[in-house]
Amino acid sequence: MAVPKRKTSKSKRDKRRTHDKISGPELTTCPECNEARLPHHACPECGAYKSLNVLEKEVD
Repeated sequence: MAVPKRKTSKSKRDKRRTHDKISGPELTTCPECNEARLPHHACPECGAYKSLNVLEKEVD
């Protein structure tokens, strides 16, 4: 069974973990209203998805 001879330093440990960071969500712009939205989702502002109005917005 392999056992390390020396303690792994914080620097070495953190260098190994540089690729494990979490990135934010990728956003695209809605072609109808130019607002930010998630890809493959209906726009929360205008309710459009692939140039079709799939969500109805209530007007107060």
